[in-house]
Amino acid sequence: MIVEFALVILGFVSLIFGASWLVDGASSLAKKYRVSDLIIGLTIVAFGTSAPELVVNIIGSNIFNILLILSISGIIQPFEYNPKFNLDLYMLIGGTFFLLTTMLTGQKKSVDRWESGALMLTYIIYTTYLVLKEF
Repeated sequence: MIVEFALVILGFVSLIFGASWLVDGASSLAKKYRVSDLIIGLTIVAFGTSAPELVVNIIGSNIFNILLILSISGIIQPFEYNPKFNLDLYMLIGGTFFLLTTMLTGQKKSVDRWESGALMLTYIIYTTYLVLKEF
């Protein structure tokens, strides 16, 4: 029991430092290569923070982040909404709707390769659009 508790504490400490190092490293890359923080956030940081969730629960984690973390942040300190992120929200809603439609239609209980490919292609096109928009 003590070993498990110590491992949980060690995991939290590692997570805190690792997240800080990820953000610092990504910011350094952005400055060095003159890439906007938005692009780095949508690619390197997004992948780095989501990769562990691939093993666990992608959907549950996103629900938690959007509904609970965002609401707690707003309760603690109301924040200004930047309309610049509207396109990001539309992409999030579109991807979620596509995934929901895929999962609720038919009798299969899987996401096929073509559906996964469509989601990935959409992400690549969207990220490319954002990169080109920066230059």
